[in-house]
Amino acid sequence: MHPMSPDPAHPVMDRFSDEEVALLRLVGQAGDALGVPCFLVGGAVRDKLMQRRTGKKDLDFVCEGSGIAWAQHVAEILGKRENGGKGKPARLSVYRNFGTAQVKAPGRFGHLELEFVGARKESYNRNSRKPVVEDGSIADDQWRRDFTINAMAIRLNADSFGTLVDPFDGQADLEARLIRTPREADQTFSDDPLRMLRAVRFANQLDFAIAAQTLEAIGRQAKRLNIISQERITDELNKIIACAKPSIGFRLLDETGLLQQFFPEMVALKGVERRGGKAHKDNFYHTLQVLDNLCRTTEDLWLRWAAILHDIAKPPTKRFHPQAGWTFHGHEVLGAKWVPRIFRRLKLPLGDPMRFVQKMVLLHLRPISLTKEEVTDSAMRRLLFEAGDDIDALMLLCEADITSKNKRKVKRYLDNFEVVRRKLQEVEEMDRIRNWQPPVSGEDIMRHFQLKPGPIIGEIKNAIREAILDGEIRNDPKEAWAFMEKLGRERGLESS
Repeated sequence: MHPMSPDPAHPVMDRFSDEEVALLRLVGQAGDALGVPCFLVGGAVRDKLMQRRTGKKDLDFVCEGSGIAWAQHVAEILGKRENGGKGKPARLSVYRNFGTAQVKAPGRFGHLELEFVGARKESYNRNSRKPVVEDGSIADDQWRRDFTINAMAIRLNADSFGTLVDPFDGQADLEARLIRTPREADQTFSDDPLRMLRAVRFANQLDFAIAAQTLEAIGRQAKRLNIISQERITDELNKIIACAKPSIGFRLLDETGLLQQFFPEMVALKGVERRGGKAHKDNFYHTLQVLDNLCRTTEDLWLRWAAILHDIAKPPTKRFHPQAGWTFHGHEVLGAKWVPRIFRRLKLPLGDPMRFVQKMVLLHLRPISLTKEEVTDSAMRRLLFEAGDDIDALMLLCEADITSKNKRKVKRYLDNFEVVRRKLQEVEEMDRIRNWQPPVSGEDIMRHFQLKPGPIIGEIKNAIREAILDGEIRNDPKEAWAFMEKLGRERGLESS
């Protein structure tokens, strides 16, 4: 069959639940009442053909006419169906500036959001990804879609219900697990450069390959990404990071030159230098391995960001010593200083998520030092104090950071980390250091010694904290108070 022809015999509707089919028939009846050809389009069609469960709650619909009028009629029918013919319309939101509308399905369909729009054709100005939009046919609408696997549609009108319309042979690309553009790839990406990131994201999410010509076009058009807002770029990047194996996406971003456009610090991690027969690891690929390792144990986006940034400052801290070889002293401190700047530029949140990532980058070497045989309780207390409730996340990051190809070495490190975990738990149970505040406050010190605010208050408070962390006294109010009085006597202070 010619790919421009619909496939009336395709069993795609068998992959929808009875409830979904009932809803699609109702939406099609609303289109019939208005006399407009109407279709289900986009990701829902792709995912049903793949028999892929995504948890998505939205369905996208296109008609050759007014999407808003169609949505209004669907809302009325749904309201009546759910309320014995007397109910109010289902909840309807209209966005006239965009020619779109949304219906939140009530009752038994209440988990779905239905998006409606009229079929469109588009033309682009080179300096903007915002197209000039005109009314069009379903063929025009499919022509403007990003990839063949997203350009399929299912007819909903009663006389052709369930017919698959696949003008660019998206089914074949699904079977071949291939990302390909419906029209000439360079023009597709030049018109809307965000599609290049979407190509990488879909390849990563679906475990597809990007067709050779499409991949080459991304490389040629990578610099066009400069017309896209950073917010949109970062949204796609976070979706890649949320994948089960994000290294696939990052390798494609690097291979195509896209990563250089918005994240040059990460590209700078690439490369291996050798001197005197000594070489360091490629920190770009090491970072990707750490990220993949971590993704097996957590879905936390910000901990994944910590994996991406944990070695970000290695390039400027790299030094070669003839005896010691390559070192990166202080990269964790410099990296932590870089985190706010990188978050600000990438339009990532600057509140708690940024502070969490900064803490993880700063502390990521500390648990490794605790795997040595002779480690003091004081070192454990200090780590618990500094990490607080994030100690478990830090341990996950550190375990993921073990990327040696020597399996025995990896096992030894991981076994040592288990010892550290047990020791941390023992110290925490004994001293209650996590999220701890010293049992004597600055106000207590001023009141007891009848002092006004000044440097000496901080000195005494810090000395009490250090004494507890060093194990000189216990984390106990009575012992802390006695230690405070001792410090006061040594400084010649009079107590009240």
